[in-house]
Amino acid sequence: MNARRKICAVVPLKDTRQAKQRLAGMCGDAQRQQLALAMFEDVVSALACVRELAGILVVTVDRAASAIAAGHGGRVWADGACAGHTGAIAAAARRLAADGFAMLTLPGDVPLVEPHDIRELIRAHRSAIRGSARALTIVPARDERGSNAVLCSPADAVPLRFGDDSFFRHLVAARERGIEPSVLRLPRIALDIDTPDDLALLLAEASPTHSRALIDRWRLRQDESIEATA
Repeated sequence: MNARRKICAVVPLKDTRQAKQRLAGMCGDAQRQQLALAMFEDVVSALACVRELAGILVVTVDRAASAIAAGHGGRVWADGACAGHTGAIAAAARRLAADGFAMLTLPGDVPLVEPHDIRELIRAHRSAIRGSARALTIVPARDERGSNAVLCSPADAVPLRFGDDSFFRHLVAARERGIEPSVLRLPRIALDIDTPDDLALLLAEASPTHSRALIDRWRLRQDESIEATA
């Protein structure tokens, strides 16, 4: 297979009513759900601007996320959606590989991602795959432990297992299958939002994202409430 294998983007998303528990000290349940959906929309809207992608697949049973995905031209699959991040990606990889696709997967909580980042990742992957039928390109998380974006050709070239230290495990898994992985460091993709420290880094960026607009609205309402009681 040449470097022009069609690429489908896959974004798994669990039920947002249970999202971002590590932010519980800063945000209530409803706010965490709103933030999860805003970040997800940032990711899907960025992917929708990348013409090099053959499609966007969202693996979820969350109704609000499904509506957002449809609004940006994405397809929604429920298969594997309740099997965790790894199970959702594995289910998608099997179906996409059967149809001859490569797979780009990234999480729904990297709100700073821009279309340029995705295009750069695709260019790097296509350069790496020349002369080979299989390839894996990976963008690590900012802590160099997680895997925040993985592009596999074909979709099931390497079994992906997410969680702690998945970046290193994916490098090993690729090499065990005779694939020398390519590593690309993209700061906007590297920042996934899980902890208060992550959220502080997001707020340090003047980004025109749904996530930032949501947080700014929270701040405005809080300021208005303080002024009203003063």
